[in-house]
Amino acid sequence: EAVATAAAALRAGAIVAIKGIGGYHLACRADDEQAVATLRGRKHRDDKPFALMVDSLGEAAALVVLGDVERSLLCGPQRPIVLAPRRGGAPVAASVAPGALELGVMLAYSPLHHLLLEDLGAGALVMTSGNASDEPIAFGDDDALERLAGIADMLLVHDRPIQTRTDDSVARVVAGRPLFVRRSRGYVPGSVALPEAASRPLLACGAELKNTFCVAKGSRAWVGHHIGDLSNYETLRSFTDGIEHFQRLFAVAPEVVAYDLHPEYLSTKYALEREGVELVGVQHHHAHLAACLAEHGCYEPAVGAIFDGSGYGTDSTVWGGELLVGDLGGFRRAGHLLPVRLPGGERAIREPWRLACAWLDACGFEGAGVPVALRDKVQERTWRQVAAIARSGVASPITTSIGRLFDAVAALCGLRATINYEGQAAIELESSCDPRERGSYSIELNDSDGMLVIDPRCALLAIRSDVEAGTAVGVIAARFHAAIANVTVRALAALASANDTDRVVLSGGVFQNRRLLEAAAAGLGAAGLRVLIPERLPIGDGGISYGQVAVAAHGMVGG
Repeated sequence: EAVATAAAALRAGAIVAIKGIGGYHLACRADDEQAVATLRGRKHRDDKPFALMVDSLGEAAALVVLGDVERSLLCGPQRPIVLAPRRGGAPVAASVAPGALELGVMLAYSPLHHLLLEDLGAGALVMTSGNASDEPIAFGDDDALERLAGIADMLLVHDRPIQTRTDDSVARVVAGRPLFVRRSRGYVPGSVALPEAASRPLLACGAELKNTFCVAKGSRAWVGHHIGDLSNYETLRSFTDGIEHFQRLFAVAPEVVAYDLHPEYLSTKYALEREGVELVGVQHHHAHLAACLAEHGCYEPAVGAIFDGSGYGTDSTVWGGELLVGDLGGFRRAGHLLPVRLPGGERAIREPWRLACAWLDACGFEGAGVPVALRDKVQERTWRQVAAIARSGVASPITTSIGRLFDAVAALCGLRATINYEGQAAIELESSCDPRERGSYSIELNDSDGMLVIDPRCALLAIRSDVEAGTAVGVIAARFHAAIANVTVRALAALASANDTDRVVLSGGVFQNRRLLEAAAAGLGAAGLRVLIPERLPIGDGGISYGQVAVAAHGMVGG
């Protein structure tokens, strides 16, 4: 009766909180625009795509294009959300995934899901995490009733207690290989092998965004479930509770604790407050490189392109477009994106137009006004003030971030002057690419005292001219993606030759971009190089903790 009542309410356009295995979901009909919009408003989630749940592989195939690997992922016992290209005319509301070419789809994975979808009849449900934005998912019944009462019209509850809060896993297929965006329910707490055994019990605290932790002893490591962004007390409590649970579960009493170098990360502060342990700091991008090498059982040095939004560099600047040469024991920064200012610091991440301003200023457009595509979004006076701030360096840290370069291009194209969730500008830039376009902008690769510098200024000037000339955004976006892929291939091929290796690593959150990763991997393969990409762990910051463990374990045996 309870299930039938919930199904009837969903058919009528209600929002229902549904208790699952790792926590509560918020559900509504995926084809009901008003219901989806209402859920967005109540959840305070303006644009970030919602996941969908269906009852069968046939219903999934009606929504997205599925290959053999996608089908295998969907039907596996882990039941992740699988991101796949949206079918034209898929019966889902426009606000389910605004600005995205892909939909995230999963199959029912609990008996309650199956019963509910059977009573509901044909069609997909929005099935998003049971929380308000930036909070951990609700998993206790009393907590869910308190936190979700203002969002859901009713709750569908069962009497099986949930021991551990665990979000759904998210995966996609790139270049024929599975790629984790988020590794959590279904895959955790499965162990991951370490190429070099840890002689003492280990804990790694991960990064700040997309956080996971990792415990290890001997040749086995256990990467924790997705915690999320450590931005408030609730997520920090989830982080510390998770660590305590894994320490009990696997009888790990850490003697060595690894952490990110960023002094303001809450995960770093937690590590530094642990008493009676040896502390090992691991640079953010080295952890990305090490995680991929360790996953593939690779001891030998490799070269890598580690592209992401931000990571604390050894020079105390914000890195994010790094060319590294290294192994588990250490690394050398062999190249990077041309540095630029972040006017306003963190504010520039939320307002990509500021990055467009800084980059155009770096191109020599000190006196130029607001570019065409931003004139209805940014006032002239504000633009000039931000340009002046960037030139002065006040409240404008230096960054080499490729992620921020994508943000700047999205702003120049008029796609996104401000963002509502992390990575939104880059996601919409990728989604806008014209699949028929084969052209590319030119990006210089210069040698500066033995350091390769990726200089995109010529490309940015060409983009500015193309926007002013009315060139289609899809063409501009495709050319920019090709340019980044091409310069990545050139840089890594040169470094591989200079360092006598054929192993190259592609990692970091920017490589969640399907178009970029496939183009770069194909180009490197054509150059005769062996391309290593994270497959068992997330390519973004969710894999950082495993990389920290791999580096610390290597240090125990003296490298």
